[in-house]
Amino acid sequence: MSDLGFNKVAGATLATLLAIVGLRELSSGVFSQEKVEKPGYLVEVADDSAGGAAVADVPPDWGTVLPAADVAAGEAVFAKCKSCHSAEQGGPNGTGPDLWGVAGRKPGSHGGFAYSAAMTEFGAKQPIWDYEHIYEFVKNPQKYIPGTKMTFVGLKKSEDRINVIAYLRSKGGTLPIPAPNPAAAAAAAAPAATEAAGAAPAPGAAEAGQPTTTAASPPATPAPTAPPAK
Repeated sequence: MSDLGFNKVAGATLATLLAIVGLRELSSGVFSQEKVEKPGYLVEVADDSAGGAAVADVPPDWGTVLPAADVAAGEAVFAKCKSCHSAEQGGPNGTGPDLWGVAGRKPGSHGGFAYSAAMTEFGAKQPIWDYEHIYEFVKNPQKYIPGTKMTFVGLKKSEDRINVIAYLRSKGGTLPIPAPNPAAAAAAAAPAATEAAGAAPAPGAAEAGQPTTTAASPPATPAPTAPPAK
């Protein structure tokens, strides 16, 4: 190849490289990229707090709710737990311990199951699984006893927890049902009643969708005047 041909090829190659570099610099200037501080995806969650104030989850009066609880419904809810627990007498331990007789049993005491340190410590402070502790634990196990092996998200509905407790009590539970306590029952029912009252429409014309008006008072009758003196 002659020197002239080589120079042409070298010049074309150099021009191509310069064009590529120039285009890259130009595009980076036009389409600037800003690095995000924290990568991730925006997940929009509907805020339902505007619909009303949160209602406190007060433990119920066990002497009132347990005699009326639906054991069959509790068994149906317990189906969510069967992948980890048995509730039969002499049943095997699974991912979680057998729950026969758990109502009234000491926490962390079922034979043959390797409990977490958190559950063992809880059992050292709490003598038995009573209704209130089961109620709070199955609502959110990880929050109630941080470090427990039970990773279940929990039963959020109070009715489901009451029915499950009634079912577990029927499976070898030794914990008696206490006498009804009307004051405790009223305290547990108060949040629900308050929520219902807040959502109820005003009585009278407003309830029927009619505007509320104030009746006009009739004009006052003037007092009679005495005839002029003659």
